[in-house]
Amino acid sequence: MASQDADATRTDQLQFQNPKTRYPSIEPPEQTQPEPGLDAEMLPQADIGEFSYRGTGRLVDRKALVSGGDSGIGAAVAVAFAREGADVAITYLPQEEEDAQNVARIIRDSGRQAVTLPGDLTDASFCREVVEQAVEQLGGLDILVNNAGKQVVAESLEELPDEQVEQTYQANILAMFRTTRAALPHLPAGATIINSTSIQAYQPSPDLIDYASTKAAINAFTKGMAMQLADKGIRVNAVAPGPIWTPLQPSKGQPIEELPEFGKDTALGRAGQPTELAPAYVFLASPESSYVLGSTIHVNGGKPSP
Repeated sequence: MASQDADATRTDQLQFQNPKTRYPSIEPPEQTQPEPGLDAEMLPQADIGEFSYRGTGRLVDRKALVSGGDSGIGAAVAVAFAREGADVAITYLPQEEEDAQNVARIIRDSGRQAVTLPGDLTDASFCREVVEQAVEQLGGLDILVNNAGKQVVAESLEELPDEQVEQTYQANILAMFRTTRAALPHLPAGATIINSTSIQAYQPSPDLIDYASTKAAINAFTKGMAMQLADKGIRVNAVAPGPIWTPLQPSKGQPIEELPEFGKDTALGRAGQPTELAPAYVFLASPESSYVLGSTIHVNGGKPSP
């Protein structure tokens, strides 16, 4: 992991700063990890907010479940929620235990309860079980972040096997249906659901058509559920990240030879860090976004999107 001394020099999200230079334009070396990838083994290390996210009490005593909360965007969201005063449960694959325990440590160091829930969301029964465990251990649930996902490049449709398509749909969209369905009986009026979509839903890469199509499906799911649940006082929205430096990228999410240029095609000329996504999720989770339903916040470094 990155040293505390190095991370402590980072500016937090509330300081006035130039967004172009807040983080350097990284040039990740060509590297590969087996799926699902670990934050702990990435070069360079991603910033999930341990030393760069400052809370302001916007989610005090809230109860959140974040899928894929062990690393990348999910980890940054879990850290930010804890810094804002929420107790947080995270789901992750058993192979990601090292990352998950690090996030749980940060949550507890922030003075909040952390619940770790290892398992595979492509298993329909786990989608139900994880909600029940989160509700039991947190003492309720009023924020659900559907963030876990699978992204693997395939150069052409001929090279994209049915098995990968099915696994990507199971992880990215079917798990979202199932987890949300399981959560609904527990969510009170005022609760929020936030789904992670992607710039890929609007600007699909030719080698990510299975992943991109699931993200487009998430957009429709978000808007439809927002209308369905509005009368119950439950708000549903989404966040659409652009190129963010997470373990998805070196674990077959990008062609290895393209990693050194990752994110340089944005208007800011750099990849984003996971913690730069966190304020969007905090806003959508907090009561200050009470009139925001069925919306998507684009956090992509300046890539034009609808």
